[in-house]
Amino acid sequence: MKKLLWALVPLTLICCQNKENKTEAPADETSVKTSGKELFEGEGNCIACHKPDQKIIGPSLEEIAKIYKAKNASIVAFLQEQSEPIVDPSQYDIMKTNFAITKSMSDEELKALEDYIYSFSK
Repeated sequence: MKKLLWALVPLTLICCQNKENKTEAPADETSVKTSGKELFEGEGNCIACHKPDQKIIGPSLEEIAKIYKAKNASIVAFLQEQSEPIVDPSQYDIMKTNFAITKSMSDEELKALEDYIYSFSK
């Protein structure tokens, strides 16, 4: 019985050590696994209402970027429902349905989404 225990202790330590090493992220890996464009077109479903250069249901990305930059406002705060709509308040009720999606995103994902929208500013 003692021999079995002595055999299991090193084996357990080796297994735990390997498990810990596998979960460590490489030093150059960032916490944002998805780009703003991927979030916009995928999980966020933003593309259903917003296009880069034309108004569909919601304002274009160019218009959003232009107005938010001019007013020095935060797209992230809006997507977290912490600020009022400033681009097209008449469409706010439609946008409110998507806050469940955007509120579940991490700060890094929201920042990536904001950066993607700002990439359309002229």
